[in-house]
Amino acid sequence: MQKAAVLEKINEIPVVKEIEDDIIEENEILIEQIETGICYRDILTMKGFFPRLTLPIVPGHEISGIIRKVGSNVTKFREGDRVSSLIYVPCGECEYCKSGRENLCRNKRTFGETLNGSYRKMIKTTEISLVKVPSGVPEEAAVISACVTGMIVQALETAGKIMEGNTVLITGSGGGVGAHAVQVARALGGTVIAETSSNWKSELLEKMGADHVITKENMIQKVKDLTNGQGVDIALETVGAPTFNESFRSLKFGGRVVVIGNVDVNPVSLPLGNLILKGNSIVGSISSTRRDMRKALKLSRDGKIRPIVGKTFTLDSVGEAYRAMENREIFGRAFIKL
Repeated sequence: MQKAAVLEKINEIPVVKEIEDDIIEENEILIEQIETGICYRDILTMKGFFPRLTLPIVPGHEISGIIRKVGSNVTKFREGDRVSSLIYVPCGECEYCKSGRENLCRNKRTFGETLNGSYRKMIKTTEISLVKVPSGVPEEAAVISACVTGMIVQALETAGKIMEGNTVLITGSGGGVGAHAVQVARALGGTVIAETSSNWKSELLEKMGADHVITKENMIQKVKDLTNGQGVDIALETVGAPTFNESFRSLKFGGRVVVIGNVDVNPVSLPLGNLILKGNSIVGSISSTRRDMRKALKLSRDGKIRPIVGKTFTLDSVGEAYRAMENREIFGRAFIKL
């Protein structure tokens, strides 16, 4: 038996209780975690936003730790290896998995939604979900290498390679994803304009490497003023509907928006004239691949990005963590010490 937080009902905080230990199959691996991250997606899961959700479920999908047991068919990992996991288990057989785009796998099972997740110390996953963590990578950086930093690498590469001098607008930059996106965009060569709705986070974002920090109010004009009237090359949309219009209208000719967040399920309107006449593009990006994770871990190992630990909670205080995140009281990422 082990202690875990379990989501039993929609719109109710996960309950801490004892659950049965996992029994690993021949292709599975048992990992001992030190800590796990809390993602805003976990809050949306609690609210029932994901139709494939099965209850009861252990939430959480940010997984890293030491391998304690391997199944008989596991060949690439062994006990004692330090690893990080994708937030899902891909099928390994479809066209997407075989082409290295496992984030698009239609048969994947997601931790915290269809598989018991990371709000516990011991968790099982599969060989095809794991990458080895290089020495010198901080534990928090390993924990968020799939859902946060690897996801940002995936998104920025989906938008097109950042060229030296390209300007990148990042919305919601005071959040757990946005604050790390500032660092990743800078590490990849971009000039960063960070948007935040929390004035108290502005100075912190500058310390993270943001070249400019702005608020949503008159955002389009502020962006134009900072880019000599041209607009940005890339807008990384981590918020969704509340800021999408401003992001789109802040693009230069040929600029592109890549959407990775959607805190509001309401649809957005799209001015097709602007899209056509300015040659803009809009793309969505989902999760990360093992290749993205390796790139993110290398950036962490080389000191080009670092984890921003907003606050660390105990398993018993998950409700407190959720409330703090919804109230925008945390700069960076929230973690659970296990």
